[in-house]
Amino acid sequence: MGIAVTVIVPTFNERDNVAELVQRTAGALEGHEAEILFVDDSADDTAAEIGRVAQAAPLPVRVIHREANTGGLGGAVVVGLEAARGDVCVVMDGDLQHPPELIPTMLDRFSAGDVDVVAASRYVGGGDSAGLGTTLRFGVSRASTWLTKAMFPRRLAGATDPMTGFFLVDRTRLHVQVLRPQGFKILLEILARTDMRIAEVPMEFSERRSGTSKASLRQGATFIAHLTRLRFGKMSLFALIGLIGALANLGIMWVLTTIGMPYVWAAIIGAEATIVGNFLLQERFVFGDMRGDARGVWARFAASFTFNNVEAALRIPIMVLMVETWHISSVLATAISLVVAFFARFLFHSLFVYAPRRERARAEKAEPATDTAAQRILRAIDAEAMRPGEL
Repeated sequence: MGIAVTVIVPTFNERDNVAELVQRTAGALEGHEAEILFVDDSADDTAAEIGRVAQAAPLPVRVIHREANTGGLGGAVVVGLEAARGDVCVVMDGDLQHPPELIPTMLDRFSAGDVDVVAASRYVGGGDSAGLGTTLRFGVSRASTWLTKAMFPRRLAGATDPMTGFFLVDRTRLHVQVLRPQGFKILLEILARTDMRIAEVPMEFSERRSGTSKASLRQGATFIAHLTRLRFGKMSLFALIGLIGALANLGIMWVLTTIGMPYVWAAIIGAEATIVGNFLLQERFVFGDMRGDARGVWARFAASFTFNNVEAALRIPIMVLMVETWHISSVLATAISLVVAFFARFLFHSLFVYAPRRERARAEKAEPATDTAAQRILRAIDAEAMRPGEL
């Protein structure tokens, strides 16, 4: 008897593929203790068809039907990972573009014992992406892969196809609760958020048998948004609020200088207004999940307000210097200085304003007495910079 395997198949209106998929997957897994688990988000009778096929299937077949498809395909896979009976989980699409006959090769590679993920790649030697169809879809796929690998050069160093939907994962090495999937790219989510060893096997990506592609402009936008949040996490939301604040700051300056106020006073008023506004937005949308373990709200506001005013006190003279020395407009000088200040603001708020009190106390006890404050800060900054983004 082979290793226990659960094949997780997320489906959406793919009833016509179910019988063939079960037959071919069962044949590929002959000799293994295995099951097929469908996680179905369909609006048709796919779930009923799975139940019908399961009655005569040579291996256990289960279905979980979701009324609310939270997280899309990636969310369905997470549900499957949580419900799987086997610790070795194979994830594959239900449209038969992923050949079930490749599963034994993936299991053999995993059995070597040196990897946690085995991905079926269209782009490794011997792979084939002809199933993508048009040149446009191939180009979009390759461009997306290059962009993704550029965003995560270390985590994805060993992956040629980090967005494949056909992969094996060792569930005992995966903390499912850290996953925050959105859209299709669940393997990207796993590799970016966890430290997993990966190997690849070549895959011939087949033509779609039935059903229609789920790819769309909306899914493309979801992918870009997910990639941004995944890479930059809180920083992306912090940047968005910072951008809103910067525009408000520039707008206030423009109005006040237009009515005759000196630009220095206009800059001070704009800065104070946006400091308070940014804090309120950050409390609600960026650091809301960290408030419970952090200091009280007034202590957070005092720390944020003080830091931002100190930063502004340093930034505004530099802005004046740019205006007087380089003879650029006050609005442009303010914009440049705000961009430079962004990173210092984010690090201070993330590492100090919202730092959990208990973790901070434990860290102070654990740190060697010989470490200087500067060394502790540098270590914290390095840890924050290398951490994948979190939703």
